[in-house]
Amino acid sequence: MEKARIALLSNPKSTGNLAQLPRVRAFCADHPDIFHYEVERADQIGEALRTIARVKPKMLVINGGDGTVQTALTEIHNGAHFGDSPPPVAVLPNGKTNLIALDLGAQGDPIEALERLLAFAHTDLSAHIVPRELIALRCGDGADARPVIGMFLGGAGLADTMLYCRDRIYPLGLPNGLSHVITALAVVMRQLLGLRASFLPPDPQPLNVRVRRDGQISGKFALLLVTTLDKLLFKSELGHSGQGTLKLIAVEERRGSVFRGLLASLLGKLGHAPVDGVHFERADEISIEGSNSNVILDGEMFSTAPGRPIHLTSATPLSFVKLAA
Repeated sequence: MEKARIALLSNPKSTGNLAQLPRVRAFCADHPDIFHYEVERADQIGEALRTIARVKPKMLVINGGDGTVQTALTEIHNGAHFGDSPPPVAVLPNGKTNLIALDLGAQGDPIEALERLLAFAHTDLSAHIVPRELIALRCGDGADARPVIGMFLGGAGLADTMLYCRDRIYPLGLPNGLSHVITALAVVMRQLLGLRASFLPPDPQPLNVRVRRDGQISGKFALLLVTTLDKLLFKSELGHSGQGTLKLIAVEERRGSVFRGLLASLLGKLGHAPVDGVHFERADEISIEGSNSNVILDGEMFSTAPGRPIHLTSATPLSFVKLAA
């Protein structure tokens, strides 16, 4: 058997994989230099990576949603399955709004992406490698607890909107694009038009966000996110002012603030110039505290509680494979 150049970790239960996985399996069957390992539950990913480490692949490709990617990154960080030299990670597009895949240029057909990654693996990978900083999340006072690792955290109204889409809209069985349009309309009805109804996303709860260098931001936020990514959904480049690997954006729960924040994002001005009602900070350590408010790190939900803040710090950077130039 030819030595595996790619180890492909697939989660068949990922919604975006349901239609594409038979094609992925057929492609792997025709290419013996791909070692394909499938898991059905997140708690199987650690064992999967232990097995993959013995194959010593040139590249680890993850075929799943943000939650699958987050669990794999957590295992790579905490499990030390690859020692001090984990292989670079690539992510296949899987049909939903996978922010990590978008950041790495993984869009379109997963088989086409896999073909390109396989071609990369047969050459010098250095031209396609990009370093990415990671977020380490810990709950409560357990500073020594095993952290959860990710690249994108959404909180306040953003987390409520993500949960609303996942729990209320996706189960309707509509195409993903239409589901996102309906969710966006619901947010507009609640936030910009001021409508309140049980079929709309709920009002965000108050939060205290402490940025170690710059004090505390308190209030209700229509959007709160912490990311290490350089670009968001509108592909606007985030500002580089300040120091720290974690980028915090908090938009106050006011119509004018939301509109100004959206306009700044569309114009690529987030973090480049002050915007009234929009907070942009860079830091190496952030804590979030509130009562029964949710945050989502790459698909996994965590809840805040009084006296039990969520702590975010920067984690050891990891190498990724970027498909787009």
